[in-house]
Amino acid sequence: MNLTSSPAPAALAPPAAAKKPLPKSPAQKAMEKLGLRRDIDLALHLPLRYEDETRIVRLADARDGEVVQIEGRVVHSEIMIRARRQLLVTVDDGSDTCLLRFLNFYPSHQKTLSVGAQVRVRGELRGGFLGREMMHPHFKLAAGDLPAGLTPVYPTSGGLPQVYLRKAVLSGLARADLNETIPPQFLSQNMLQRIYSLREALQFLHHPTPDTALQTLEDRSHPAWQRLKAEELLAQQISQLQARRVRAAMRAPALNGPAMRGTHCTLQEQLLERLPFRLTGAQQRVGDEIAADLKKNVPMHRLLQGDVGSGKTVVAALAAARCIDAGWQCALMAPTEILADQHFRKLLSWLEPLGITTAWLTGSQKPKERRQMLALVESGEAGLVIGTHAVIQDKVVFRNLALAIIDEQHRFGVAQRLALRSKMTEGGEEPHLLMMTATPIPRTLAMSYYADLDVSTLDELPPGRTAIVTKVVNDARRDEVISRIRAQIAEGRQIYWVCPLIEESESIDLVNATQTHQALSEALPDVMVGLLHSRMPVAEKKAVMSLFAEGVMAVLVSTTVIEVGVDVPNASLMVIEHAERFGLSQLHQLRGRVGRGAAASACVLLYSTGDAPRLGEVARARLKAMVETNDGFEIARRDLEIRGPGEVLGARQSGAALLRFADLQTDTALLAWAREAAPLMLDRYPELAERHVLRWLGGKAEFLKA
Repeated sequence: MNLTSSPAPAALAPPAAAKKPLPKSPAQKAMEKLGLRRDIDLALHLPLRYEDETRIVRLADARDGEVVQIEGRVVHSEIMIRARRQLLVTVDDGSDTCLLRFLNFYPSHQKTLSVGAQVRVRGELRGGFLGREMMHPHFKLAAGDLPAGLTPVYPTSGGLPQVYLRKAVLSGLARADLNETIPPQFLSQNMLQRIYSLREALQFLHHPTPDTALQTLEDRSHPAWQRLKAEELLAQQISQLQARRVRAAMRAPALNGPAMRGTHCTLQEQLLERLPFRLTGAQQRVGDEIAADLKKNVPMHRLLQGDVGSGKTVVAALAAARCIDAGWQCALMAPTEILADQHFRKLLSWLEPLGITTAWLTGSQKPKERRQMLALVESGEAGLVIGTHAVIQDKVVFRNLALAIIDEQHRFGVAQRLALRSKMTEGGEEPHLLMMTATPIPRTLAMSYYADLDVSTLDELPPGRTAIVTKVVNDARRDEVISRIRAQIAEGRQIYWVCPLIEESESIDLVNATQTHQALSEALPDVMVGLLHSRMPVAEKKAVMSLFAEGVMAVLVSTTVIEVGVDVPNASLMVIEHAERFGLSQLHQLRGRVGRGAAASACVLLYSTGDAPRLGEVARARLKAMVETNDGFEIARRDLEIRGPGEVLGARQSGAALLRFADLQTDTALLAWAREAAPLMLDRYPELAERHVLRWLGGKAEFLKA
């Protein structure tokens, strides 16, 4: 054998050059940015609006103000330099002429619109000084037949032209698996007569016929839209029900009673005896609901909702006492250090006299204090652990966590809530989970986005809470507001003055708050005016809050860091600057910082129209709602009307991640149908149900795990 001529063994052969992945084009990157990765994603990428390119209109028959498509010959084309360069093109369709005006143009514009070219032009027809004209119309060479249906205009992003997107959607629609996943008997119920299959509905919505009433497409009342919305709502309901059933199969510690059987009185009973107030009927009812859940060996997954000041903290304290009494640990996580500190101080005053050790964990702790707290948590000596995101860091090890309480749950992401639940070290068990929110959830949201949760509602305010009078005041009357502040201070009261986050810029926010603080300090030279914002050192924040809570500081100028949790009963006036820039829910939360004592309280919404003649419609609707009601549930309902579910939900479901097409305000009948159909689908057609959820939600159903 001639060894020298033998090929080298594979192991010794020189490695083949690694193939580098081809760089993505700008269009591919833009497609991924829009979430268009699967064929079904493209099929479900529906138009924002439509353009009618199915007919040609004679200029002589068109009316000014109409959007029309004309066809004619270019008879003149020139670049004119006036205040700026303009491309002016005159088109003659045989019945009249029209001037096309372009302020932004490229050489390709001039080439296509050269004299003699036969073109189709679509735009808004206007009457000008020199005759009729169109500004920046769409145009192309006149060739081929007119389209048979309306032309879709899709949501897009930079680097993704409509022509490219239309081809991609058409291709994805042809390839996508659109086989039916809903049995026919489900679709024959109610308003869902099987007029359209899923494929027919999508094909129609991508290319509706010219005789379709545009109003039914725009308001999504067309039967094709109804079919899609029903499918989407059913997918959401099935996924919610799946999440609930998965949790029902999990196991959690049953917190049935005191670990030390020799005690005569439970910690809950001792806490109730020591409280300086009586529970409201709503607090008693909700406390019983939570206690019943904690007795079971199935993990509680409950949302506690209540208006500002309804007493959620004491309900959480009673749940924590039951957990600790049974020999387990409880963790409470809050989104900000100010709020966590408020909880810590209040719960410490209630629980420390009962012999409960409470640990405190935040990111700003000094190393020595942090080590001490971590040791208390790991040994189990700390029955209650309170803190911010620091509670879920890797170094935090619980001895036996059984109850996780998350305040202002919409401020936390899914991963953060899952991380807190994973802190339980007992084999195969899950902690009970209690999520709290001061933003009441409208009924339709509870039926859809929160269908996997049990919801408890504190619908009664404790006695002694005073009604808050809300006034809307133009910024031009700022001096009158400052006079009102002087009068309040003379009566021994305290005042909040809140400044907004402007253009999502913390630095501008800081300047705004600082300038306001300086102006009020000059206007009120004989009183202490404090400043609080998110970029201050933690120790300084605590010092400012202590001075205000103790009554030493009369006026606190703050950014929205005091939105939740701050409780100063002597504060009786809240001034919100540039109130038109805040969301309705946030305005209500800020207003809730006053009215916590016996004194009459007021909230002044200072607004500015800037250069505009008046406030925008949405801003006016928000301010009107604030004046008309103090009811958090009514506020939440109006907030949903104004903004939709996205911001109301916050991070739990990534806003509208699970509902793109259905509208919870108008599609309640479809939602009711989906709620009835979901359990039947899961029980009778589990494979179809799984395919249905995968088609509509992909991996987004993971949001339901927390």
